[in-house]
Amino acid sequence: MFSHVKDLQFEAKPDGPDAAFARRLQEVLGGKWGEMTVANQYLYQGWNCRLPGKYKDLLLDVGTEEMGHVEMIVTMITRLLDSAPLSLTEGIAEDPGGAATYAGSNPAHFIHGGGGALPVDSSGVPWNGSYITASGNMLADFQLNVTAEAQGRLQVARLFNMTDDPGVKQMLRFLLARDTMHQNMWLAAIEQLKEDGLEDMPVPEAFPDSGDLTEEYGYTYLGFSSGTDAAQGRWASGPAPDGKGEFRFDDAPRANAPEPVLPPGDPRLYGTNPGVAGSVVNTVKSKLT
Repeated sequence: MFSHVKDLQFEAKPDGPDAAFARRLQEVLGGKWGEMTVANQYLYQGWNCRLPGKYKDLLLDVGTEEMGHVEMIVTMITRLLDSAPLSLTEGIAEDPGGAATYAGSNPAHFIHGGGGALPVDSSGVPWNGSYITASGNMLADFQLNVTAEAQGRLQVARLFNMTDDPGVKQMLRFLLARDTMHQNMWLAAIEQLKEDGLEDMPVPEAFPDSGDLTEEYGYTYLGFSSGTDAAQGRWASGPAPDGKGEFRFDDAPRANAPEPVLPPGDPRLYGTNPGVAGSVVNTVKSKLT
């Protein structure tokens, strides 16, 4: 059961209109790593969670908070669009920068949204449900959640340098702070999963060992670049993070199977098969002669 609190989690009010920045801000609303994605991702992970208690609460709490962030950004975009010029000449005499604002704005904000935010990214591409992941394996999902928060914080940090509006910057500071918490929170949740003995590396840990193939391939770094610079990395020697093997570096990867030769395909599919072209030409020639 959900309820809506009319007050915002944090103020979302610019000091003035800026339709061009409203377009940019759409990225952290309806982009791949935007608030619509993380809100739905955490909620679906929570709704699908089969462990009642702290993990389910964690997912649903953060998903609900992120839905509040969606409302904040929608509110900010709508306010940024207030008093924006609707034509090239409108307001240019009073505001020399009006032409640039008009040129940088998204027409869909006015034509489709009536001066409001849209469920799209900064290029106008509609938000897509395929952006969200809820696999049912919490270690896999929590690691992706760290990435989602990192990408989101990265984009907000870039947007911070694209505006001079004090009100916008203050809201972005709040979002940056919450993304800091959420990155640390998901990392802590990963450690908690391991401590509770629920999941461990590699994902899925419950899958049976791959036998002698694990010994040969499971911890070997294959160096396909010239030189051996990659051998200096932590991933090329020493114990693997899962504690189950030792990294090795192979600077001369070799093929382990011959070149594949595929049989002719079903002729009813009309693919180009070995010998088909020649036989067709000979058949045609024979009919002509």
